[in-house]
Amino acid sequence: MKPNVVIYGITTEGYSLACMMSIKGVNVYIIDESASLAINLKPEIAKICPTISSLREDEPLLSMTPIDIAISNSNYVFFAPPIRKTGPDAKNEIRSKFKDAMEPISQNSSIVCCLPTGFGGNDENISILEHVTGFEIGKSLSYFYYPLSITHTPRFIGSFNKKKDKTLANLLNIDQQNFVSIQSAEHSHAVYIVSKFSKICSVLEVCKLIKDDKLKMDLSHLEYGNIYLDNIMYELYDLCSLKSSFDNMPVFMYLINGCMKSISNYIKRLIDRIKFVLKKNDLKSSRTKIVLLWQLDRTEIRGDKLEMLQDVISRLRDHVVDVESYTKQNVDLDHNDKTVIVISCSKHDYDDVVAKKKDNSVIIIKANPLCEIL
Repeated sequence: MKPNVVIYGITTEGYSLACMMSIKGVNVYIIDESASLAINLKPEIAKICPTISSLREDEPLLSMTPIDIAISNSNYVFFAPPIRKTGPDAKNEIRSKFKDAMEPISQNSSIVCCLPTGFGGNDENISILEHVTGFEIGKSLSYFYYPLSITHTPRFIGSFNKKKDKTLANLLNIDQQNFVSIQSAEHSHAVYIVSKFSKICSVLEVCKLIKDDKLKMDLSHLEYGNIYLDNIMYELYDLCSLKSSFDNMPVFMYLINGCMKSISNYIKRLIDRIKFVLKKNDLKSSRTKIVLLWQLDRTEIRGDKLEMLQDVISRLRDHVVDVESYTKQNVDLDHNDKTVIVISCSKHDYDDVVAKKKDNSVIIIKANPLCEIL
């Protein structure tokens, strides 16, 4: 018999998981926190609406049920809500949502945490879970750790007492041998995150040494020419969660702090590059328009990109009043006698603006490690 599954939170990662399971014939509910309802995702809807945007645009007839009923009737609850706060506020937001999600849980259910927790975050979740439900993990409830990502599939799934779950393995299309202890899964994710950002920040640090535009042209054809702000920011939340997990590991903290400092310096360098363009071309603020082009998925679990977008806009407005951002494919390059500076924050954004550029009054800056000017 197919299990009943609940995905807590309408996020890109969670919805993708829900569609995959629904098409398999699993009875899946998605929790819409804003509407306080659980949506039953039928296989026929999952097939015609593979993304959240298509679900909202097509507006199919959906079956709804109260959240507490959907959760209490579930065998598996995947906790995958959006994170839109940072630092301690993010931790408090997640803790509050986790309590709300777990309160209706029934005995013998399984909980899968799909948010990155850093080290020890799952221990806190387990403590909250036992306090809220009154059930003991490992006896009356099962707990798993599987941090979802758009670009990366976790190698392992963390399991309390390393318990293997054949049904869960089938739901996630993973091998039962991939069940490890929760601590091992946390360490595996930490290795992936630190390795990823160490590589990116190595590129950022080397590229900042290159001042000559001709040298930048030579190097722009290499693979790191296609590393954009969009790539740099994704999963930064995970790195921050690791930073808050450590006390007495100076070398590891040095790596993490170094990566975060490198990213912060890169943002400053990008802003300085725009100031250089303004000065070089003798552009007055009143005669200049800056377009920040960053096609964002606003339903991703992590909110790092959205936060960075607002930060960059705020910094740009210290130099040019007319700053607009486009997060969808609706970029308007009409300048009304102003010089337009377009900042392309992803490879897709760059290709899009090049296709729409009609005259030389548009200056394009790639938000990549070389901060190329076209």
